[in-house]
Amino acid sequence: MYIAPKNTDLLLSEAQKEALYIKLIEQLNKDFTFANESIDIPVTTLPIDLKIQLHEKIYRLIQHKFAEYLNLLYIIDVSENEVKKLDGSDLIELAEQVTFLILKREWQKVWFRNKLI
Repeated sequence: MYIAPKNTDLLLSEAQKEALYIKLIEQLNKDFTFANESIDIPVTTLPIDLKIQLHEKIYRLIQHKFAEYLNLLYIIDVSENEVKKLDGSDLIELAEQVTFLILKREWQKVWFRNKLI
C-alpha cells in the first residue's frame, strides 16, 4: 500500500532509498517540458539542490507567469483540493508547499510505475 511521505525531505530520502531518485528527476523534467516550462535538472543534482531549484522555479511562476503555473499544476495533475487548502498570504511559503505537492504527485507516478513492473 502506498503511503505518501509527510514532507519534501522524507520524500527525497525515500526516492533515494528505493533507487528511484533519478526516475523522479526524469519525471519532473518530462512534465515541466510538456507544460512548456523547461527546468532541465541534471540527474546528478543533489536532493537539497533539487528542492531549491524547484522552489525557485515555482516561486517565479507564481509571481510572473501565473497562467503557466496553473497549467503546470494541471499537467502534473496536482490535486486542486490540496492547492486550495494552502494559505497564499506568504508567496515563499506557498511556493514551498506547492513544491512539495508537485514532488509528491511526481513521486506517486514514479513509485506506482516501478511497483507495476
